[in-house]
Amino acid sequence: MSDFSHLTNHQFRLASRPVGLPTQANWSRSQEPVQAPGPGGVLLKTLALSLDPAMRGWMNEGKSYIAPVAIGEVMRAGGVGQVLASNNPQFKPGDYVSAGFGMQEYLTLGQDEIARNGLAKIDLSLGGLTQWLNVLGMPGMTGYFGLLDVGQPQPGETLVVSGAAGAVGQTVGQMARIKGCRVVGIAGGQAKCDWVVKELGFDACIDYKAGPTAVKDGLKQHCPKGVDIYFDNVGGEILDTVLTRINRRARIIICGAISQYNNTTPVQGPKNYLSLLVNRARMEGIVVFDYAPRYPQAIAEMAAYLKDGRMKSKEDVVLGLDAFPDALVRLFSGENFGKLVLQVATV
Repeated sequence: MSDFSHLTNHQFRLASRPVGLPTQANWSRSQEPVQAPGPGGVLLKTLALSLDPAMRGWMNEGKSYIAPVAIGEVMRAGGVGQVLASNNPQFKPGDYVSAGFGMQEYLTLGQDEIARNGLAKIDLSLGGLTQWLNVLGMPGMTGYFGLLDVGQPQPGETLVVSGAAGAVGQTVGQMARIKGCRVVGIAGGQAKCDWVVKELGFDACIDYKAGPTAVKDGLKQHCPKGVDIYFDNVGGEILDTVLTRINRRARIIICGAISQYNNTTPVQGPKNYLSLLVNRARMEGIVVFDYAPRYPQAIAEMAAYLKDGRMKSKEDVVLGLDAFPDALVRLFSGENFGKLVLQVATV
């Protein structure tokens, strides 16, 4: 086994818990020599990391579906990379893999850490590296299982998805079209709306930045028969507005609430929740990790759609590990166009 101590692993660690938007002060940079893997272990090189709105929640103290990132810990992040060295028969040098890499350039895993970390080979014949962080990665899995298992779409139903041009939203809308639904997106800016309609095949898209009543008016125009399924990525006022348009037995999938993550006051729930009662509707959360044993099913189906052109994916790639703090903030201003990916190294 080679000695890798001449390589330096640069990292971002959580220095303090943010109040509002994360700033440079919430991060510390560290470096350490790269460690060779022990018996049964592997050494991985990070190629690209996924930047997700959920990262903001992982930085907070408190009970959630996953433990918070500890102060001083390398920031949690999923990614794709390559095996540099291996003492494990399941992986060989050169294999491309996905894993919970963390915000760093290298990752050494012991044998007992491999399964816990979610280390898995990826097949680049099914999609490119960045697509494995988008439609074939965690966002795609979230959209697939949230829509199909929780939303249970039926042909002819109307689906509305917020964050339509984002990583999860683009998967949800395209899958709903494939399953025979009428699809209306909500996105910020005319360029994003044009893209989801003209490129992804949505039936319509509402630009929530077009004015204070844009969502209300857009739903009235584009969902004249009401909303059967709402896939919510933003929460707040948009969720409240959609709740006024839902049909009987509607399904509301709660995936995220990006409009609320950086609030400095306690988050308020939906004001129009009694619409669920009146319409005998259901609101249910989706946490993608619950579906991990079924990821291969979703990957196989959506890889086929990518190959035959029924699905597309768009990634917004930012270069360099050092760009992480500023790139993360882009998620919450809506500056990113497509799935936000941090490219750490080249193949």
